[in-house]
Amino acid sequence: MAERTAPPVIRDGAPPQGKPDAAVVRDALGVGVAVGLSGFAFGVTSAGSGLDVLQTCVLSLLVFTGASQFALVGALAAGGNPFTAAAGAFFLGTRNAFYGLRLSQLLAVPKAVRPFAAHWVIDETTAVALAQPSRRAARLGFTVTGLTLYVLWNATTLLGALGAEAIGDTAAWGLDAAGPAVFLALLAPMLKSATERTTAGIAVLLGLGLLPVLPAGVPVLAAALAAPLVLWFQGRRMGRSAAAADPSGREKETR
Repeated sequence: MAERTAPPVIRDGAPPQGKPDAAVVRDALGVGVAVGLSGFAFGVTSAGSGLDVLQTCVLSLLVFTGASQFALVGALAAGGNPFTAAAGAFFLGTRNAFYGLRLSQLLAVPKAVRPFAAHWVIDETTAVALAQPSRRAARLGFTVTGLTLYVLWNATTLLGALGAEAIGDTAAWGLDAAGPAVFLALLAPMLKSATERTTAGIAVLLGLGLLPVLPAGVPVLAAALAAPLVLWFQGRRMGRSAAAADPSGREKETR
């Protein structure tokens, strides 16, 4: 999906008149605060799945990618194998590596800073950075979003883990759905082409269809097969179209 997004114009000078620093900071803070508060739901869900406060907080500090964290604790809560749950979380997190390839050229941060910046390469920081018209604005948006989200996510994770006992049954409150809901809200606007919508639809069908018959955590892995399946089908269709448009191919067929 990322390759279809028009790359912003990279300028190292002052931000363009239409996008002052204050506007970038405002947008970044809005995203960081809105998503960061859902860390409370993760803390509650994680504690309800059997993880203690320390394990829950370490997950947010070191993993720091909400969809993967919710996938992990959700699979554990459903009685899934820890290795299968970790595998599902890992494959969900691999999307951040592709974000990093895109952002490395846009942000062009110094080598000494890259390991720390890489930890903040997630859906929200990528979306804010790519929406900016200049390198300066992209760096500012990425930094403010990452810092705000990291601090709030970890703080609310701790609060959620500590307050899980007071809340009681987390399933009754539906807090375990907060993380996936935020992820879907961020993903939906990115599904602009028919190919992207088709891939998402097949992934949903695979995940939900296999949920009753496969162990917890495995349907998430199976849903990832939607992407290569759609690419394979597209490749075959393009190959047929190319063969039909090739005059030499038609001559060979007639002979």
